[in-house]
Amino acid sequence: MSSRQRPRASSESPRTNAPPRSPAPTGLAAPPNPARIPLYVGLVVLGAAVGLAGTLVQAALFPGGLLLALAASAGLFYGGRMLTGTQLGALVPAVGWFISVVLLLGGRPEGDYVFGEELGLALFLLGGMAVAVMCATMSRLPFQANDTGRPGT
Repeated sequence: MSSRQRPRASSESPRTNAPPRSPAPTGLAAPPNPARIPLYVGLVVLGAAVGLAGTLVQAALFPGGLLLALAASAGLFYGGRMLTGTQLGALVPAVGWFISVVLLLGGRPEGDYVFGEELGLALFLLGGMAVAVMCATMSRLPFQANDTGRPGT
């Protein structure tokens, strides 16, 4: 026998009587990944920027600006979800978005505020929160993005 075809030692053979392993925790039960912390901080900052820009656009160009602002929010929330592969990836930019919008709601001491009218304000807040919830609770894709789903390709 050559050295490449030597029989396996008994310690190298697979154990057939081993107890089944419990699956690794996923989602919020998984141990935190320190490499994702800068990514989540960046998503919070992007969420705040999209909230600020959306507030200005929806107030200036109603109703087209409202649709544009909601589309930008949806793109960020969905992009965060796909980038991280977790529900937290959609919720983190939504937190930044929500904080910036609520801070802009406070107004100024003179009494005026950024939002143009009450209808635009209500639609922007409710629409943005609904989009964030939809992106966070959507089901996962059955295959990876680069997988065609066909075996052998």
